Amino acid sequence: MLVSAKEMLQKAKAGKYAVGQFNINNLEWTKAILLTAQEMNSPVILGVSEGAGKYMAGYTTIVGMVNGMLKELNITVPVALHLDHGSYEGCLKCIEAGFSSVMFDGSHYPIDENVAKTTELVKICNEKGMSLEAEVGSIGGEEDGVVGAGECADPDECKAIADLGVTMLAAGIGNIHGKYPANWAGLSFETLAAVQEKTGEMPLVLHGGTGIPEDTIKKAISLGVAKINVNTECQLSFADATRKYIEAGKDLEGKGFDPRKLLAPGFEAIKATVKEKMELFGSVNKAC
Repeated sequence: MLVSAKEMLQKAKAGKYAVGQFNINNLEWTKAILLTAQEMNSPVILGVSEGAGKYMAGYTTIVGMVNGMLKELNITVPVALHLDHGSYEGCLKCIEAGFSSVMFDGSHYPIDENVAKTTELVKICNEKGMSLEAEVGSIGGEEDGVVGAGECADPDECKAIADLGVTMLAAGIGNIHGKYPANWAGLSFETLAAVQEKTGEMPLVLHGGTGIPEDTIKKAISLGVAKINVNTECQLSFADATRKYIEAGKDLEGKGFDPRKLLAPGFEAIKATVKEKMELFGSVNKAC
């Protein structure tokens, strides 16, 4: 059964570790992440962008697939199904479809409008026992057409949004989606510490977890980050394993073209990437 991310993130913050949000794009992705979470005895958050939602034939399809897998694969660790960078309308659709968590990305609205829309969603999510993530200061890079340069959030704005009663807060601290450029300035720990000071117990979220050095990730966790989003890294490892399979001519041997065989190396590559991240984030054996 899907759960809200609230309890798993409060435990993570208190225990100085982070829960990974791994974005799903299809059945292979979902199955690989769920099986790895079970093997690692780790809580996990499945992230779905609005673009991936359309690709997978809609939010109801995704909820059906994930709930089916939880049952059929005997998944007993806590699993949250979360809308990533959702619009206000997207959040409402996911709430209706049966997601257990949503992110409202109001970072591009004026702060007053961000506050008004977030307040509405806090009320709805509280009534339904769902968790809600809000964002202040845009996360750099591109995700589903939303482009940001990696600005740093205003700690006072973070407090204003946190005080509305959201479950978790994504604050821009110089992080970006996708691959990090060679001239990336790094994370602003100064901003992170200031946000943590203003928001207290609130679990903080780090978007763009791909390519941030391990020591930097560990430092961010020590400063209050309890949720780290990973997407690009799984995509790269999946693509790399699939390319090697085809370049080695395996798809031309016997029934190597069968999608179950063709996608198997990529599936294993996602599992390996997720395992590595769970170990780095410290969430292994934290599912109890």
